[in-house]
Amino acid sequence: MGAASLHHLHPLTEMLNLLSASRADLYADAPPTVRIIHSGHACNVEEERHTERVYTIREGETLELTCLVTGHPRPQIRWTKTAGSVSDRFQDSSVFNETLHIAKILRTQGGRYYCKAENGLGSPAIKSIRVDVYYLDDPVVTVHQSIGEAKEQFYYERTVFLRCVANSNPPVRYSWHRGREVLTQGSDKGVEIYEPFFTQQGETKILKLKNLRPQDYANYSCIASVRNVCGIPDRSVIFRLTNKTASPSIKLLVEDPIVVNPGQTVSLVCITTGGEPPPTLTWVSSNDSLPQRSVVKGGTLTLPAISSDEAGVYSCVASNNVGNPAKKSTTIVVRALKKGRFWITPDPYHNDDNIQIGREVKISCQVEATPPEELTFSWLKNGRALRSSERMVITQTDPDISPGTTNLDIIDLKFTDFGTYTCVAALKGGGIPEISIDVNISSTTVPPNLTVPRGKSPLVAREGDTVELECLVSGKPKPIILWSRADKEAPMPDGSMQMESYDGVLRIVNVSREMTGSYRCQTSQYNGFNVKPREAVVELIVQYPPTVEPVYMEMRQGLGRPVVMTCRVLRAHPSRVLRFEWLLSNRLLHAGAFDAQRDETEYTIRSLNRDGWGEYTCNVINEAGAGKCTFQVTGKAYPPEFYYDTYSPLWQNRPRVYGFKLQWTQMNPNAVDRIVAYRLGIRQMGLQRWWEQEIPVDVAINKGELMTHNLTELIKPESYEVRLTPITRFGEGDSTIRIVTYSAPINPHLREFHCSFEEEPICMFTQDKNDDFDWTRHSAATRDTKYTPNTGPSADRSGSKQGFYMYIETSRPRKEGDQARLVSPFFNVAPKNPYGITNPPAYCFGFFYHMYGKHIGTLNAFLKQKGQTTSEGPAWSLSGNQGERWKQAKVSIHPTASFQVVLEGIRGPGIEGDIAIDDVTLEEGECRDPPPNLSATAPSTSSHIWLLCITMVMTLLEGQR
Repeated sequence: MGAASLHHLHPLTEMLNLLSASRADLYADAPPTVRIIHSGHACNVEEERHTERVYTIREGETLELTCLVTGHPRPQIRWTKTAGSVSDRFQDSSVFNETLHIAKILRTQGGRYYCKAENGLGSPAIKSIRVDVYYLDDPVVTVHQSIGEAKEQFYYERTVFLRCVANSNPPVRYSWHRGREVLTQGSDKGVEIYEPFFTQQGETKILKLKNLRPQDYANYSCIASVRNVCGIPDRSVIFRLTNKTASPSIKLLVEDPIVVNPGQTVSLVCITTGGEPPPTLTWVSSNDSLPQRSVVKGGTLTLPAISSDEAGVYSCVASNNVGNPAKKSTTIVVRALKKGRFWITPDPYHNDDNIQIGREVKISCQVEATPPEELTFSWLKNGRALRSSERMVITQTDPDISPGTTNLDIIDLKFTDFGTYTCVAALKGGGIPEISIDVNISSTTVPPNLTVPRGKSPLVAREGDTVELECLVSGKPKPIILWSRADKEAPMPDGSMQMESYDGVLRIVNVSREMTGSYRCQTSQYNGFNVKPREAVVELIVQYPPTVEPVYMEMRQGLGRPVVMTCRVLRAHPSRVLRFEWLLSNRLLHAGAFDAQRDETEYTIRSLNRDGWGEYTCNVINEAGAGKCTFQVTGKAYPPEFYYDTYSPLWQNRPRVYGFKLQWTQMNPNAVDRIVAYRLGIRQMGLQRWWEQEIPVDVAINKGELMTHNLTELIKPESYEVRLTPITRFGEGDSTIRIVTYSAPINPHLREFHCSFEEEPICMFTQDKNDDFDWTRHSAATRDTKYTPNTGPSADRSGSKQGFYMYIETSRPRKEGDQARLVSPFFNVAPKNPYGITNPPAYCFGFFYHMYGKHIGTLNAFLKQKGQTTSEGPAWSLSGNQGERWKQAKVSIHPTASFQVVLEGIRGPGIEGDIAIDDVTLEEGECRDPPPNLSATAPSTSSHIWLLCITMVMTLLEGQR
C-alpha cells in the first residue's frame, strides 16, 4: 500500500479478509503538532501580530480551551500558565487533559495559557493563547474640598472635587450628570472636568465645582462604561451634594487602654458625631481580622469571653466618601501571668560558684505579666512573709532592663538562713491566679556539673532506630538542660534551634543519616545556678545500608543475546561495603567481597535462554543492612502504540454495520525476539465477552513501521474496546487498549483532507439524488474508449493508468444540459459559540480537472452550507475544451457553518464531452498561488465568496467529537 493511499478508505473487498494484517510502506513516528481551539462563552477571539491569539471572556463565565494534537506515539499534553496571580492554580484535574475547563473564571485568572505536547520525538510542540478577562465593578464617588483642614460643613466660596473610580477591564469611560443634565467640559463655567488620570487606585475622573453656587447643590451621577464590550452593561452611582455635606467624625465611648481578665465580655461603643451623608461604621483589628466570635451591631463591637490572643488594638472607622475616613482606636489588654522561673547567684562579688557561710547569695525570680505595671511580688521564708531588712534586701529591677524580675539578696549568709524561699507573683487587679516559685537554700545546694556517661559517646545507631543522647547532670537544684547542634548551624530534629530537657536526655525517634554529628548539652541559667554554663558534647553516628541504583530495572532481551546487569553503590555508612550477592528468584548465583576501588558490581548472562528469564536481585551488604538492586529480565515484547492520526479511519460498510481501519506501530520491535503475530481482542463496550483472533506477522517489523488491520462487521452505533498484544517466542507481550467509537457523519480532518478516489467508498463523497445522472469512478486501464476516442484522460492525475479518477460519461442516453453532482461529506466549522466574531475562517478548496473534447460542457464547484436553502452561484466555473492535460483549480471559500463542497459536471452538445476530476483537497487558510490559467477562462471567485460572515474558529470535527 503506498503512502498516498493512507488518505483514503479501504476497498470493501479488503474488509472481508478478517485475518489479514496489511503493512504500510511508511514509518509513522511523527513529532507532535498542536493548536488551541475554544468553546464556551468567548466574547471575542482576535489574531494579533505574530499570530498571537487573544481570547476575551467575561468574568464569571466558563473558560474552555481544547488542545488539538497530532503526532505518533500519542503525545502527552500539559497545560501551564504564566501571568495572573502567582498563587493562581487552575484545577489539577484539567492540567493533563486535552480540554482545560475553568468554571466561573475570575479576573485574576487571566493571562497566557500554554498547551505543551510531547512524545519524545523532536522538540515539544507549544501553542499559547492569551485570555483576557473583562469585568466592570460599580463606580465609587468620593468628595473632597479644597481646604484640607476644614472639618465643618461645606459653605459657599468653597471648591469641591468629586472623584469617580471604577475597577474594570478594558479601561473604563466616565460621564458626569447633574440631575438629568449631562456635564461636559465648557458646558458650565463653574464646572471643570479633568480628563482621566491614573492614581494608586487606578484610573479616575474628577469633576471640579469652583466656588460652590446654589445650583451646585444637586444629585450628581457618575456613569462608568466599557461600551458594552462582552455585553457588560454600564454601571452608575449617585451622590447628593448639599450645604450640609461633611466628612465624618466619631467618638469612642470607652477608655484607652481597656484592661480586662480572660473570659470577660468586652463591648466597644463607637458613635458618629458628624458627617453627611450619614457615615458607615466598621471595626478593624491589629490582628488582621476580628475574632471569629465577635459580634458587630451598629457601632458596637462585642467580644464575648475574651482570650489573651484576642488582645490588641481595635479601631472604629467611619466613611461616607466625603473627605478622609475618621478613625478612633483603643487598646484591649488581657491580664495574664505566665512562665515563672528562678536562678541563684552564689556570690555576686566573689568569683565563686559555691554557696558559703558568711558570703552573699542572690535569689532572682522572673515572670511574664500583662500588663507589666500591675505586677507585684512578695517573698516568703518557710511559708512566712518576709520583709526587706538590712540583711535580707528585696528589690524589683528596672522593668526596662529586666521586666518582671524581683531579687532577694541575703547578705552575710548564716546557718539560720537555710530554708525554702518562695517568690509569689500577682496582679494588682486580681482575678488571675498567683504564681509561686520555691527555691531551697541549704548546705546541699551545689552548682551543676555535666558529664557524658561512659560508652555513650560516640553513640552508634542504625537509620530508623530510636536513640537517646545522655548527659549526666548533678547539682541542686537540677537545672534545665539545653540541647543544640555543636558542629554546624542546623536545626534540631524537631525543627527548632534548641530543645529543652529536664533529665539531661535527648530522645530522637526514627533517626536519619542527616542527624549524624555532634550535639551539645549545656546548663540553662534559669531554674538553676546563675554561673558560667557547663557543657558537654555527644557524638552521634548513624549507620545506614548502602543506597544503590537502579532500585528496579526491566531488561527486555531476545534469546541467545547477552545481558549485562550493573548495581552501583551511591552512599553507605560505614562506607566500607562488606560483600555482594547476586540471586535469581532467591537462588544464589554469585557472591563475593566488594572491590573497594570500584563502586559497582556486575553480573553478565552471556547467552540468554528460557531459564534465564526472571527476577535478578543484587544485595550489597554492610554492617547496617543491605541495599537491593532488582532486574526483571524478560523476553516480553513492548506494547504496540495505536496510531490516532489516520485519515478517515471509519467507513460505512452496510446500513447496519461499519468498519474501522486500525493502525499501529510497534514500540522497540528489535529489543526482543521477532514478533510473529498479534493477538487482537475486541469487545462491545458494556459487555463482558472478548472476541479474539491472531494476526500473523510474516517478516520482521521495523521501528516506526505502520501496520494496518481492518475491523469489520461493527454494529452501528456501538463503540468497541480493542486490545492488541504482540506475541514472540517468549509468549505474550504487553497489551495496548483503545476505544473505537462510531460517529456519523464522518468528517475528514480539514487540514489533511485529500481524496484521490483510489478506493471504492470514494472518501465519503455521495451522488446527488436530485441530479440527472452520476459521476463514474474509473481508471484508464479499465475504461472502454471505443465510443469516444477523442475525449477523457488517458491516465489519472499522477500519470498512472492503474490510478482512479471520477468522470462524467456523456454518451447516450445523456443529452445536452444534463447535470451530474458529486457531494463531499460534511465539514464542521461551527464552534459552540453564542457570540459573534469578525473574520470568517478561510479554506482552500482544490482539485485537478481534465476537460478534453470538442463537446466539453461546464464544470462548476459550489459551496453548500448547512441550513441554507437558496443556492448561490458557483465558487468556481469553467467551460469548453481545455486540452489533453490535467490542470489544477484552487478557490478560497469562507463558510459560516457546517458545509459541503459540490462538483457539478454539465453535458455539452455532443458525446465527446467527458469531464474528469482527481485529487480533491481541502486545506485551512486562503489559497496561495492559484493557477494562472484560470484568470482568462474562469469568472472571478471573489463574487462567489459568501459575504459578511460571522467568524467561527474551527472546532473539533463532528466525526471526532
